[in-house]
Amino acid sequence: MAIEQIKMPQLGESVTEGTISKWLVSVGDKVNKYDPLAEVMTDKVNAEVPSSFTGTIKELIAEEGVAYAVGEVILTIETEGGGTVAVAPAAPQAEAPAPAVEKTSNPPAAAAAPAPAAKDGNKARYSPAVLKLSQEHGIDLSLVTGTGAGGRITRKDLMKIIESGNIPQASQAVPAQAAAPEAKAPQAQATAATPVKQAAPAPNVPVLPGDIEIPVSGVRKAIAANMLRSKHEAPHAWTMIEVDVTNLVDYRNSIKNDFKNKEGFNLTYFAFFVKAVAQALKEYPQINSMWAGDKIIQKKDINLSIAVATDDALYVPVIKHADEKTIKGIAREINELAAKVRAGKLTSAEMSGGTFTVNNTGSFGSIQSNGIINYPQAAILQVESIVKRPVVMNNGMIAVRDMVNLCMSLDHRVLDGLVCGRFLQRVKEILENTSKENTSVY
Repeated sequence: MAIEQIKMPQLGESVTEGTISKWLVSVGDKVNKYDPLAEVMTDKVNAEVPSSFTGTIKELIAEEGVAYAVGEVILTIETEGGGTVAVAPAAPQAEAPAPAVEKTSNPPAAAAAPAPAAKDGNKARYSPAVLKLSQEHGIDLSLVTGTGAGGRITRKDLMKIIESGNIPQASQAVPAQAAAPEAKAPQAQATAATPVKQAAPAPNVPVLPGDIEIPVSGVRKAIAANMLRSKHEAPHAWTMIEVDVTNLVDYRNSIKNDFKNKEGFNLTYFAFFVKAVAQALKEYPQINSMWAGDKIIQKKDINLSIAVATDDALYVPVIKHADEKTIKGIAREINELAAKVRAGKLTSAEMSGGTFTVNNTGSFGSIQSNGIINYPQAAILQVESIVKRPVVMNNGMIAVRDMVNLCMSLDHRVLDGLVCGRFLQRVKEILENTSKENTSVY
């Protein structure tokens, strides 16, 4: 017999962890290859994890409701084979592979420090998520008591320590450095001088009679983590432009009924905005970029993420190759993707690959907003509500026009105001010239 591992899969671009929302199997169950094992929830999608093997469930390592890093072992399966394969055997610390760390021009000294030696073989089975957390927060894993199988330290164990603020550190390391002169290298000194980053404890909010406590779901936790990461890592800047879309409104209103009868779905204003953004991105490809530590990646494909809200979550399905689609094609995809989100049928493939986000905040009546960038993209555009306003025309006369604000948040590491201003001016020009004479939806 052999023991095989099933790991947390990556269910979308930029997804770093997933939460087991429900196990579909139990220890001792016999499964076939491709049978569903668990339902996994991320900030982007809900999906089932299929089995990669035929065999018997040996151990459910992951707990329901707990987030695990991509690549972390979540269960083991006993399969028929020529011999026994040990499950994550404890290796000498010197041979343990270092966790992947994003390359930066000035990496934190703590990331370069080796993981502390474990007290025994079971605790030496540190997952990538545990290693990363311990290094980020300066936790000495040899001083942590694990609650996992065989005393294994889990991510949940470290999160409890971080939330408590009582970080166990290797104070014994100081005398050892004094005994070894080479330990006083500049990098080691920088590590000692670097303050330990600790997570802020949860606020103590009193619960009064009549208050309702709502548990935070896995999706909401994932959304919170991604938004927090974006705001902490990306220096957000913000700009806004005002657009006269009177001709666009007249054109769309003149054809919307015939379009609905012919195509079977609505022709929304949002489709015109998405098409204009896709066209402008072709002309200003710098906007279609991502920050990658020591380099900026300018993406070839124009894949537009669109935000779709449900009652308790926000999803961002992707319109692939939006620049190659007509307004009709974009309208069809918006309709189909939104329907899949609300029916819970969106797949991970339909959530991945986005290079720029367009958010239709105007659908709830907003006229100005400051969006959080969809990490690791470089910018997000908020399309606000179209409202009628008195406008001073070029001839000095005042007229009532259909006006809309376009609000753009940008990652100032990647983009500067000049290129963003030119990009918005181009989007404005396309929209203001959209009319029956100049534009076809087909």
